[in-house]
Amino acid sequence: MTDEIKTHRLIDYRLCGVPLETGNGASRVEMIAVAEMAVDEYELIHGGFVFGLADHAAMIAVNDPHVVLGAADIRFIKPVKTGDKLVATATVVAKKGRKRLVRVRVDRAADSVFEGEFTCFLLDKHVLG
Repeated sequence: MTDEIKTHRLIDYRLCGVPLETGNGASRVEMIAVAEMAVDEYELIHGGFVFGLADHAAMIAVNDPHVVLGAADIRFIKPVKTGDKLVATATVVAKKGRKRLVRVRVDRAADSVFEGEFTCFLLDKHVLG
C-alpha cells in the first residue's frame, strides 16, 4: 500500500532516497550511493548520507506535514561505498500524544548497514512558520 506522502515534499530523492512504499506507519525508501557522497579514494560514503536516508524513511513513516526529528539513537554497522543500493525500512513502533518512536533499518542486499530509533514530534505548524 502506498499512501500520499504529506511531508518533505521538496527533498532531493537522489541524495535522500526514493520512496517505494508508505502506509500504516511504515515506509521503504531506496537510494543508490553516488560519487558525490564519497569522502576518499576508496569511495567510502559519508555516514551523513546514510543517516539522511534513514531520517527520510522515518519522516515518511510518520507522514505528517509538520513532523520533525527530536532525537536519534543510531548505529552504523557496515561501511557503504559508491554504487551500493540501500533500502531503508521504517516503522512507527510507539505513539504517545504528539511523539512518535520510529525504528529504522538500512540494508544493502542481505547486509544491514545501519539501524536506529528516531524520536519524532508532530507540531501544530511548520517549525519555521
